[in-house]
Amino acid sequence: MKNNNISFKSLWELFLISTRLGLTSFGGPTAHLGYFHEEYIRRKKWMDEKTYADLVALAQFLPGPASSQVGIGIGVMRAGVVGGIVSFIGFTFPSVIALILFAYLLTGYDVGNAGWIHGLKIVAVAVVAHAILGMAKNLTPDLKRKAIALLALIGTLVAQSTITQVGVILIAAVIGFLLYNKHPIGLDNTKSNFPISKKISAICFILFFGLLFLLPFIRELTGSYWIAMFDSFYRSGSLVFGGGHVVLPLLEQEFVPTGWITEEAFLAGYGATQAVPGPLFTFAAYLGTVMKGWIGGLVATIAVFLPAFLLIVGALPFWDQLRSNPKIKGAIMGVNAAVIGILISALYHPIWTSSILAPMDFALAALLFSMLSYWKLPPWIIVLTGALGGTLLNFL
Repeated sequence: MKNNNISFKSLWELFLISTRLGLTSFGGPTAHLGYFHEEYIRRKKWMDEKTYADLVALAQFLPGPASSQVGIGIGVMRAGVVGGIVSFIGFTFPSVIALILFAYLLTGYDVGNAGWIHGLKIVAVAVVAHAILGMAKNLTPDLKRKAIALLALIGTLVAQSTITQVGVILIAAVIGFLLYNKHPIGLDNTKSNFPISKKISAICFILFFGLLFLLPFIRELTGSYWIAMFDSFYRSGSLVFGGGHVVLPLLEQEFVPTGWITEEAFLAGYGATQAVPGPLFTFAAYLGTVMKGWIGGLVATIAVFLPAFLLIVGALPFWDQLRSNPKIKGAIMGVNAAVIGILISALYHPIWTSSILAPMDFALAALLFSMLSYWKLPPWIIVLTGALGGTLLNFL
């Protein structure tokens, strides 16, 4: 459904909220989904639980950074393609700016062991746990879906790989189809209104595949450094399933062996990336800045995120049509249940295992969870408390 009356006020509100999330969303893609759920679903109520879960499931199927695609999707559903761009800019560019500054000023400075960084990791534990509890009530209400979530949890813990995660989602879709395709009673038949046309979606798909296959040829024909760099980042962003951490080895293979960046500089940037909020894909901003200054950082950022934007905008209208099909709904129900299991698995590893290292860490996590879940304090207060608590824990 097109919306030609998108107001500046709604775009400005979307920008402010997504920017605040971009400044405070530490902890990786799973934590980002928790922050999004808290802000967009619980507080703003911009969409219902099932629509959000469907959007998360779609992002899991598509290549690219899942949390960024969910944020773009929320922006598109709120205010069209422009809303998706605004949401992307707000959520992404705080960390892009920070990493460009790191590239200029803080290369080689070890911030990975700072106390406040450890505190922010503990914040991620509280945020993700809170999000999982809220989503599980709606997405795993019966024993069958609880069983699917449990199988997804066990599967992704036993074999921790991107292939396993995609396989679990596909298996859950088949199980959900078999269990629920003849039981439409109680299913939510509401449709989401997408303020973009299928023509625009088709253009996005054509652009995605066109750039993926044509850029390498243009690179060879022109010999341009900028086109070569754009191609490398675009291809890396196009072929990643499973989130930001998977893109790191792809980027290393693209730029370290070619001599565009040293191994030491690459690893220093990776350490800096852990210290900033927002998507891990913004590591590209650091790499681009090292290679070609701040303009290179912006070009690298656009190139690595462009595939994710084209795919999510291209898939959204068709995804809504599919999920409204009674036979497909059972599969979606199975996938949604599996997403809960996958989120619990990610809560344990890597979030819990890298954050809760001592009894005092667990105590801080319990405090933060209570502040968020019971006292209903804003997320930015949770983030500041976590950073301060992590700093104090260094002295105990």
